[in-house]
Amino acid sequence: MVPAALQGNWNYPTGIRFGPGRIAELPELCRELGMHRPLLITDRGLAHLAITARAVDINESAGLPTAIFAAVDPNPGGSAVTAGAKLARAGNHDGVIAFGGGSALDVAKAVALVAHQGRPLWDFEDIGSNYTRVREHKLLPVVAVPTTSGTGSEVGRASVIVHEHSHRKAIIFHPKMLPARVLCDPELTLELPAEITAAVGMDALSHNLEALCAPGFHPMADGIAIEAIRLISQALLAAFRDGSDIEARSRMMAASLMGATAFQKGLGAMHSMSHAMGGALNSPHGLSNAVVMPYVMVFNRAAIEASMTQLGRTLGLQKGGFEGVLQWVLKLRESLQIPHTTAALGCTAEHASLLAPVALADSTAPTNPVPLTQSTMEQLFLNALQGKLS
Repeated sequence: MVPAALQGNWNYPTGIRFGPGRIAELPELCRELGMHRPLLITDRGLAHLAITARAVDINESAGLPTAIFAAVDPNPGGSAVTAGAKLARAGNHDGVIAFGGGSALDVAKAVALVAHQGRPLWDFEDIGSNYTRVREHKLLPVVAVPTTSGTGSEVGRASVIVHEHSHRKAIIFHPKMLPARVLCDPELTLELPAEITAAVGMDALSHNLEALCAPGFHPMADGIAIEAIRLISQALLAAFRDGSDIEARSRMMAASLMGATAFQKGLGAMHSMSHAMGGALNSPHGLSNAVVMPYVMVFNRAAIEASMTQLGRTLGLQKGGFEGVLQWVLKLRESLQIPHTTAALGCTAEHASLLAPVALADSTAPTNPVPLTQSTMEQLFLNALQGKLS
């Protein structure tokens, strides 16, 4: 009999076209999925930028009229999904182009899911068997086009949406929310500001780091995560310092989608805390992950020593083991001008007891390498507020 520890259920991603200039292939991908009138969903900031206009023009020139829905903010709420779904129905749109960073991609995937279901979005929250409520033949096809290198939502089967009444982040899930086609063109990230490059790059690091440390047997995820962290170690600072460095931008875009592929193994307290802060404080997700990262690493130390030793060797760090990786993370954060404590995100001591139960209930909490409790989660929030790494 095979030991239970050596068993797992593995799902890996979709068709990906990767490389500079490949946005020109957008009409081909739309047609592969049977789209004639796609709806491009993006965020308010991207709606009027040249890269968005170019994507629409490429489709229009190929005979694919493409409408835009751009009522998407950072940490988007359910109302954005409802509005997008209404527009998809009213315009008889037969597919969705998810264009932008994580917020736009998440809204787009949720719109494609819910537009023709005849049920409210929250009926599909990732609780129990809710995903079985989905009428799969009613899903709209999705082409995902990321314009940042952080969330990896282009290869994800879920969307993170804020439940506006409870101010919590909910995960909407169905296996077929995974976009059927992904177009990764690093040229779309060349104009990304340095501070956003830093935040989303640290988000990619958090995905890969937590995936590597999550419990369970998943050698494919471990291998992908380690290689992605190596790419990040080579490219993130370079992209931060010179946004026109297309090689660094390409490596970061690859590392981003690798992280979202690897974290099918699991995430952990970095994301539990970040989701809680994002819902309550509207803090940027990638930045939140970056700030809490070392505090969660220290908390998990006993369970992740072996993984960190392996990672340190891969990164070629002078100082080995957990301490070497921790110092690398701290130095990287400092170089990227990431705040050291959650006070910069609006957290106070009072938030520790308020946010701990929200974080503990988050779907990422059960795969933290060290089991979490109300008291340990509160202490994590206090440590991240006070800068305590001992």
